[in-house]
Amino acid sequence: MEELRHTELPVRLSGIGHTNGNGLGVPVRLWPSLQQAATLLAAGRPSPNRDGDVEVLGTTRAVHRFADAPGDSGTIRWHYVEAGDGEPVVFLHGLPDSWYMWHRQMDDLARDRRVIAIDLKGYGQTQKTPGDYRAEGVAQQLVALFDVLGLDRVNLVAHGRGSVIGDHLGAEHPYRVRRYVRGQQHLYHFNEALVAHERWFADPLGGQVLRLPSLLVAAAYSGFCHHPIPGQDVRRTAREWSHPGVGAAVARYFQSSSSHTEWVDRRTGLMSSWRFPVLVLQGEHDPRQPREFYEGIEGTMPDATVAFLDAGHYFVFENPQQTTRILRDFLGK
Repeated sequence: MEELRHTELPVRLSGIGHTNGNGLGVPVRLWPSLQQAATLLAAGRPSPNRDGDVEVLGTTRAVHRFADAPGDSGTIRWHYVEAGDGEPVVFLHGLPDSWYMWHRQMDDLARDRRVIAIDLKGYGQTQKTPGDYRAEGVAQQLVALFDVLGLDRVNLVAHGRGSVIGDHLGAEHPYRVRRYVRGQQHLYHFNEALVAHERWFADPLGGQVLRLPSLLVAAAYSGFCHHPIPGQDVRRTAREWSHPGVGAAVARYFQSSSSHTEWVDRRTGLMSSWRFPVLVLQGEHDPRQPREFYEGIEGTMPDATVAFLDAGHYFVFENPQQTTRILRDFLGK
């Protein structure tokens, strides 16, 4: 097996500053404002949706759905939002997000496609019972959901922690994927120092921040963004994280694996198994995933291209117009 070493490349850390032991990579100077933001954001908990509830996304009427699919022990009740008809596009969100992360892209693509944004296992309104929270395990559980929904082959679009799951789904079930857009997750290069916050989430004490929706969202969006995120998106994201049990469930992902293990899996097998077009989509100003990590990596996969956006880590919220334009162009090929 190829010997894998942590990539030694220049890493731009401007704007990160000292973490003061908080592990989140947020500048010390931001903490007073984050604490104020936490107070402002904690304005009520969300009401659970019912199957069939309609939510208007821009000009699109989307429907909240719930479906039971086989899991690692019994069934898993999944929550997802869908709209439109045509070739299916499935969206997988990252952290600290939910299906809502993709609402603007859903509004656009629903004109000529069936769009489905899923709350990943443990997030939002999807079931949070203990079980298999390894990326490969959740990928298998998602395929079972695809079977229930009648999804044979899909266009898969993922961000952050959703890309970790998408990587396994595409490698282990390549015949189920038409095209794959994967964003904001270490791929060919890796540096342990840039993911220290994930080890912190796995610790029972440190992981308590996952149970504080407003503080978690404010810290993530303050410390990893290049452009400001609209207040309505910040508040909605915090509310979606406020569904009971989310923090405890999401911690299981970090207790089940590590970013280093996930990176080794990609380098030693997953990437070479992607036999469909892959678009690596990255915010060029992400302080924890520098642009040089992704330049020139097209040759490391059978059929891949790389595109950079004028944004930080959360490009979907920071630059939705460019995100939608690139997605539509890639999915239309």
